[in-house]
Amino acid sequence: MTAIKHADGLKRCPWPKDDPLYVAYHDEEWGVPEYDDRALYEKLVLDGFQAGLSWITILRKRENFRRAFDNFEPEKIARYTPKRVETLMQDAGIVRNRQKIEGAILSARAWLDIMEKTDGFSPLLWDFLDGRPKVNRFRSPSQVPAETPVSKAMSKELAARGFKFVGPTIVYAFMQAVGMVNDHLVTCHRHRACGGA
Repeated sequence: MTAIKHADGLKRCPWPKDDPLYVAYHDEEWGVPEYDDRALYEKLVLDGFQAGLSWITILRKRENFRRAFDNFEPEKIARYTPKRVETLMQDAGIVRNRQKIEGAILSARAWLDIMEKTDGFSPLLWDFLDGRPKVNRFRSPSQVPAETPVSKAMSKELAARGFKFVGPTIVYAFMQAVGMVNDHLVTCHRHRACGGA
């Protein structure tokens, strides 16, 4: 299966299908290099919440997550109390998984530690790729890996620093989402725009 031609005449990776929300995410966000420390934390946490679910489930709840988690400001999340966790467990607008909620808090504390002791969260992650996106030239979704040596190394580093829900597969999905790797199919109209040239 290669890129699919949509009603607007553009060819896209097959995974967003015809869902307007998913298509917008594919066209505007997925694979676009992200260098903002806070935004990278948000995407990593959301990818952790995705574990065992589909990304569209998280995408549909993303605004609820932002509301529930103080717009993913790690400084605030790091101070969440057990009472706040219980409140979040009652919030039907998000994925109510205690381990993932507590994981977001622990990851916020790890993020703050990195921000205090290093050049920042973004440089720490992007250093795994020498600061530049890796441009892949896949023609079919079957060629796209679930994890790579780089995602394994990044996963190990994040886990060692106290992050939760950062296995190599979650980390690779995160790397795709934040444009550390360009995994748009070469026949997709977004491949070139996301550093395919």
